[in-house]
Formats: sequence, structure tokens, C-alpha cells
Amino acid sequence: MGSKARHWAWPAAPLALALLAATGCESTPAARPKPTAAPSTSVARVCAKPAAGPTKAPAGAVTVDPDVVGDLAAKTLSSPPNTTFWLRPGKHRLEPERYAQVIPKKGDRYLGAPGAVLDGRKTNQYAFGGSADDVTIRYLTVQGFVAPHDEGVVNHGSADGWVIEHATIQNNSGAGLMAGARQQVRASCLRGNGQYGMNAYKGTGQLRDLVVEGNEIVGNNTDDWERRKPGCGCTGGVKFWAVDGADVRGNWVHDNRGTGLWADTNNNDFRIEDNLIEANDGAALIYEISYNAVIRRNTIRRNNWVEGRGNADRGDSFPFGTVYVSEAGGEPRIKARTDKIEIYRNVLENNWNGITLWESADRFCNSPANTSSGDCTLLVKDTDRCKQPAIATAPLYADCRWKTQRVDIHDNRFVLDKSVLDCTVKCDRMAVLSNYGTYPDWSPYQGDRVAEAITLKQHNRWHDNVYVGLWKFVAHDPSRVLNSEQWQGMPYQQDADSTFGPRAGG
Repeated sequence: MGSKARHWAWPAAPLALALLAATGCESTPAARPKPTAAPSTSVARVCAKPAAGPTKAPAGAVTVDPDVVGDLAAKTLSSPPNTTFWLRPGKHRLEPERYAQVIPKKGDRYLGAPGAVLDGRKTNQYAFGGSADDVTIRYLTVQGFVAPHDEGVVNHGSADGWVIEHATIQNNSGAGLMAGARQQVRASCLRGNGQYGMNAYKGTGQLRDLVVEGNEIVGNNTDDWERRKPGCGCTGGVKFWAVDGADVRGNWVHDNRGTGLWADTNNNDFRIEDNLIEANDGAALIYEISYNAVIRRNTIRRNNWVEGRGNADRGDSFPFGTVYVSEAGGEPRIKARTDKIEIYRNVLENNWNGITLWESADRFCNSPANTSSGDCTLLVKDTDRCKQPAIATAPLYADCRWKTQRVDIHDNRFVLDKSVLDCTVKCDRMAVLSNYGTYPDWSPYQGDRVAEAITLKQHNRWHDNVYVGLWKFVAHDPSRVLNSEQWQGMPYQQDADSTFGPRAGG
């Protein structure tokens, strides 16, 4: 079992991709913010002080002995479904074989005593696998497993209904967690894993109703996969694929190498709220070729310093956003709790750039430029329908594109102090833009028709925001850099009733 690879989120500009392939996304240590201290008002400060599990075995529980190698897997195998296992304090080990793992039965519950650790010893690939639903893991540390790229250590099989609470999943290769439908991940520490803290990808079946609440998601992608596989789009704190319905709230997402939170490919109906997202090397949040989301009341600060500066230093003029909406928008025909992407009541402070709305003219269902190869929009689904001559006429002309549309950005506070970022240019942009369509030669979206649409015709609006600092604005294409008066004037008419304050810091 595993997850998709690929999916480079940024526009397929030849210069950008060539430079990324040559250099990766790394930068000098001086370019990174200092490691993040705990927030003053604690949001999911769980890694430093994890909650302690029960000191005694609950009534009826099976006790697992750390001194017996493989005891947990063996007792799971010999016990009926719906068994509770209590792991004594100490370091628990599986058999020293690559595929040795715990295969839970439906409804099994695993409780760790204070100090209980399941350690893969850099030998075992997976901790908990199989297809059993409704498994619970609480108060347990899982570490030292070596899952392959795009695979995961806990819930390796992406089974449904798992609950992971008060767990520490750290220092593993691959993803610390996979996800199935109705999975709840609460009050847990996802720290220092080689690729992702969690990879929410099911493969077959639907991944619905995911809850990610009150977790600390820190320092993931230690294996630096963008350098090892340039353009893979396969890194960050959490990656979501084709999730229908997710609540991501109250998490502290910080100091990850790459993006903090990344929803990529046919996600729908997300609520991303009340999170603290800071000091990630890349964007705080990417919402890519997906639909219908509410992004509200988040504090987003000091993100994108490494990747943003790296691209700017290489001469790339694209406004790489800290909140990056790429071919994603509101779609009333797809059932969700909202019919738009609404971004409001957030505070963005001293990030490398602000919010970028992007739509590639060359990326659509069945296009060779669609890095989500094989995927079609949720409105069409059948890739083979998106071809000439049908794609040039209604309804496929509209429905074969993932459109950045119906994005409503309001009542946010954007603060920029360039002395904090140590930057003079290219770190100060809000943007709504596309490229000039050229590819493939049968594309009906050639020329500037997509740039005109995203900028003027697809109901993308900024309004009632507060700006502190000297911000610039990009519209239509990367060459059109505007001041606030031009941004508010014709033909763009953005940021009505917004205020533009003095330079930050005085």
C-alpha cells in the first residue's frame, strides 16, 4: 500500500522547473527562521509534554510485555476482535524482520502506559497494518520504522475509522500516519518523520470525514524528498489526496521542511481553522486542484522563507504564495458545506508573500501538462472525454478544467516587515494570475483566455482586509505588478473597503 508520487504544485514554467531540478529547494541555514518556540497561548503543544496513559491495565485488557520480542503482534493475532491491549512501560519490539508488524482486528484498542514505546529499530517497515476498521491507538510512542517512500507506518493499509489520540509518532521514514475514512487524529505529536507527518491517501474507496485536531506537526520531511526527487510534490507536514470532508483545526504546524498543509488532487469540503502555522520552509497551505473550502481564524507567520527566497534568488518572478490556491475553487455542483473557497479572519505576518491564486492555462484533464496524471475533474471523471473536438464546446470546455473561481478573501490582516524577512523585493506580493496558454497544440485554452478569466471573470475577490507594510499586487500574469491604487482601480477593482497602513515597524 502506498500513496501517489509526483504533483509539483507550482506553475510549469520552464525556468522554474529547470532550476528546481538543478538545485532542489534547500537554502543556506541562515535563510531559515530560528526554530519555533512554543506559542504564548498554547495551540497543540503536545510534543514537549505528551499526555500520560494509564499506569495500570484497564479491566479486561491484555497486558503486553516489552521484554518479550514480538509480544504485541503475537497477542493481537491470538486475541479476538474488540480486544484492549495495554503496553507496559518500556521499549516494545517486533520480530527483527522487514515485514513484521501488528495486524489489528476490528475494534482493537492499544493503550500505552507512561513510557511505552513501539520501536522499529530501523528494521521493521510498518508498525500497524492490515484492513481492520475502527482501531484505536492512544498514549503510545511509535518510532524508528522505515516505511518506503509514499508509504506509512501507522495504519499502513489506510483502513477506516481509526482513532489516534495522545500518540507520538516520530523519527520514522516515509509517513508517520496513513489515513482512511472517518479517521480521527487528535492531540498527537507527528514529529521528525522522513516524508510526511501524515499522508491522507486511500487509493481505493472514498476517504471521507477526516478529523485532524489539536496536533503538533513539526519537523517532517527530514529526508528532504524534493531534493532527492525534484518536482515530486511529495513532502510536508500533512498531504491530503481526494479527501471528501475534512476538519483540520487547532493544530500547531511548524518547522516542516516544505509545505505545512497541502491538499492536492480532488479534495473537497475542507474546514481549516484555528491553526497556528509557522516557520515552514515552504508555503503554510497549498489547496491544489480541489474544491470548496473554508480557511478561517488561522495565524500564519514566518512561512516560505527558504523556498520563497530560493526561487527569488534564482531569478524566478513568480509570486510564490504562503497561502497558495492552485487550480482550486468553489463549485456549487459538488456537495459541500460551502460552495466557494472562503479565506477570512486570518492573520498573516511576515511570510514570504501573501495569498496567490493561480490557474495554469495548460493544466486540465487529459493534458500532458497535468502533473496529476490520470486524474480528471470531479465534474467529468472520465479522462477520455476531455479531448477534441468535444472539449472545445460546452459543457466540457468549462468542466474539464480545475478552475480557480469563487475565492472570497476578506477580513484578514496582512503584516509585512521586510527588515524581519531580510528582503527588499519579491517577498511582498498578493496575486491572481495565469500563464499564456500554449500547450498542448490541441488545447482550447491557448492564449490569455485563462488569465482573463481568473483575473476578471471567475468571481475571485479580495475585500475588507487590513494591510500593514508595503505590499504589491500581481494581476493577470507575473509581469503586471501593481500598487494598491492600481489594484483597487479598473479593471481589477480588488480590495474594496480594505485599509492600507504604514510601513510595519514604524
